[in-house]
Amino acid sequence: MAKCKTDCIERPLSLVFEKLGRVVGRYPCVFLISALCVTAALGSGFIFLHERKDNDIEDQFTPVNGPAKLERAIVVKYFPQSEEFSQLRLASEGTYASLIFTGLHGENILTKAALDDIIELDRQVKNMTTGNTFKTLCAKTKGKCLSNAILDIINDNPTEIVSLKIKYPINNNMFLGTTIGGVEPESSVLTSAKAIRLFYFLDEKKTEENRHWLDGFLKLLSNSTEKKTVHVSYYTSISRQNELETNSDSVIPLFSLTYSLAITISIMSCLRLDCVRTKVWVAAFGVLSAGMAVLASFGLLLFSGMPFSMTVATAPFLILGVGVDDMFIMISCWQKTEVHKAVEVRLAETYKEAGVSITITTLTDVLAFYIGLMTPFRSVQSFCMYTSTALLFCYVFNITFFGACLALNGRREKGNRHWLTCMKVPEATGDNGGCCVGGAYDKNTDKEFEMPIDSFFKNYYGPFLTRVWVKALVCLIYAGYLAVSIYGCFQMQEGLDLKHLAADGSYVGSYYDKEDEFFSAFGPNVMLVIKDEHFQYWNPTARESLDLCLEKFQNLTVANSSILPISWLSEYMKFGPNAGLNLNNETQFKSNLTAFLNLSGFSQDVNFTNNQIHASRMFIQTVNIRTAIDEKNMLNAFRETAEQCGKLQTPVDLIVYHPAFIYFDQYAVIVTNTIQNIVVATCVMLVISLLLIPNPLCSLWVTFAIASVIVGVAGFMAFWDVSLDSVSMINLVICIGFSVDFSAHISYAFVSSEKSSANEKAVDAVTKLGYPIIQGAVSTIAGVVVLAAAKSYIFRTFFKIMFLVILFGAVHGIVFIPVFLTFLRTFSNRHERNKENLPERSGMIAFTESADPDCC
Repeated sequence: MAKCKTDCIERPLSLVFEKLGRVVGRYPCVFLISALCVTAALGSGFIFLHERKDNDIEDQFTPVNGPAKLERAIVVKYFPQSEEFSQLRLASEGTYASLIFTGLHGENILTKAALDDIIELDRQVKNMTTGNTFKTLCAKTKGKCLSNAILDIINDNPTEIVSLKIKYPINNNMFLGTTIGGVEPESSVLTSAKAIRLFYFLDEKKTEENRHWLDGFLKLLSNSTEKKTVHVSYYTSISRQNELETNSDSVIPLFSLTYSLAITISIMSCLRLDCVRTKVWVAAFGVLSAGMAVLASFGLLLFSGMPFSMTVATAPFLILGVGVDDMFIMISCWQKTEVHKAVEVRLAETYKEAGVSITITTLTDVLAFYIGLMTPFRSVQSFCMYTSTALLFCYVFNITFFGACLALNGRREKGNRHWLTCMKVPEATGDNGGCCVGGAYDKNTDKEFEMPIDSFFKNYYGPFLTRVWVKALVCLIYAGYLAVSIYGCFQMQEGLDLKHLAADGSYVGSYYDKEDEFFSAFGPNVMLVIKDEHFQYWNPTARESLDLCLEKFQNLTVANSSILPISWLSEYMKFGPNAGLNLNNETQFKSNLTAFLNLSGFSQDVNFTNNQIHASRMFIQTVNIRTAIDEKNMLNAFRETAEQCGKLQTPVDLIVYHPAFIYFDQYAVIVTNTIQNIVVATCVMLVISLLLIPNPLCSLWVTFAIASVIVGVAGFMAFWDVSLDSVSMINLVICIGFSVDFSAHISYAFVSSEKSSANEKAVDAVTKLGYPIIQGAVSTIAGVVVLAAAKSYIFRTFFKIMFLVILFGAVHGIVFIPVFLTFLRTFSNRHERNKENLPERSGMIAFTESADPDCC
């Protein structure tokens, strides 16, 4: 079976790469110039970058076709925006500005001095002009701008606060829970509070004028000096979007730093004292190749009209790390060829050794990202499409552009020329090259000298790792790692906190913090929409069923049982007997309904046209929605209760909705979708490894490593303040590809080793692959390490999870898996008996003689 796999898949691929390497080695300039021309042509697609940017928060960071979006469509259909503004009845967040006032030292804010400052700033905001004043743009009710309840209560006179007895949370039918916060009343009478919030809603039809006014508001508050008695936090409905777009621009300066760091690390890693054998230019052009891949692939997708989400800005950092890793593979395989052979022959052998390897790793990484396209988040889809395409270009440029650079460098080495001046230098007689002589090589093998660190793994690390007490310690450490990781998985938070879309230190973050601290006692006022146009509101049996349904909602732990639902029907049923109406009669119910609705202010809550009630709505107040878990539980509880109402004896067909549910929907899909992606991708990786790696045991260890690394990364995310959201979901998909990179090669190196004992096989595997694994890990981390300094949660999260992925993947590769494999003597012996069935030098076996994990 193994022989068939090797002959049918590996050998043909190896032969194809061997021929390609010979062609590239013979005509390097053609491939080099062609790659540059393709990059220049496709890179011109960046002229479309500005119009392809799609950073709309709702579109990018909420599930496509989420239930709340469908519910919003129903609300908009039956209850279009009225000329009479009502914040409670908005189908969206609205267009507004907001201020939160808190005491400078956390003291009571319901004082004359504090209210003096509040009223003064309120006056400045209302008198501010940007071509239009607030009065000309404001959302109006009964011809007047919507006012703020607390200012109405004191009648804009701060001295009134001393004598007034304000009831909380409802005062004269005005709900104060969203405008007065930090309340700890001993009774229903308000005695003190720590925060006051003001809203300034604008007419949504005046889009352009509103934008200018909101910009003016932000400018006014950003330049406002600190008040004497209060601290002010401010926010607008455009703030979150503005901050997100600013974030994507802030990462651009990090690109140059990253590429400089990558070039430095690559050069240092490939540097030799021998002035001929050193690979300085090769290392630099390897980094350039990764940059060209980003330019060409992104340009192609921009040409094609693919939306460019903010999350895509992290992709170049990842591509750089992967591209540099592939470069190390090819350099490592080049150094295993005999120096006296013709350049095209050496490159052909290099391609034969490395081609299958980088094909496997590219295939696994690209498929992992394409599987990520299954997610319902457009930000993830955009990232996966751009990254997978860039990885493909990185692969193509590595075997064309970088191969050509390697061939040209080989010609220089063949002529024994200096790496910098290209002048001929005398040939070194031993391993003692310098600035005046060079070109030293091992006379016994006719190959370049091995790196000194290989001796460390062979003579020190490998034997140390196979000692009995070290194995026991490694097993103990792994058990601890697994236990901590599993515990962390159960501590993980779900969902993307919207304040994380703003930069650190932003006024948006400050506003959200104040809101969470002082205004989380009351949650959203949830809309219940009865969309059954055949529901008989005048029928006592139907009303009893509806009352039972409302009672179910009121009894939820997330609902406030002391605050009655806002219900037009309840008020109508009170109004009827007083007006001498029999509301159990359909004719009387309908004939008097319009007059009642207009009189009572409930006209926006009933869609009553052509003498038929097509839909109506009521409202339930929620409480204590403080965390993401509370938001998730509230959403699930309301939807489950709505489903139960549809199963009553007289069914009540209703939906629940609030604009915030658009964002809460991520909780409904994030866990299941992440698990689905991981399971599918892991199964695909297993199939690929079974097809391309001629040993079932190796494939099983690959699958084990993927599972182990994913559990570790997911668990430690919780300890590093990273939630499971659409941003971290991307990185968990990345886990799969990189887990394969590290685990496949070390396990195959073990099972294909010619050594007799399990311990010797483990030493042999880490000798060949120890340094390359470290080299690949360092190069990949170097590609993303500068993101640790970013002021954006999205970019820092990318760094954190990539760091965990690479760290745990490398530790599995050079510590855990080698030790665990030594316990499998039975399988090792069986492999020895069947070794004669394997080809003498298949692409995979030949790789294990190289010094890189990916030359598999």
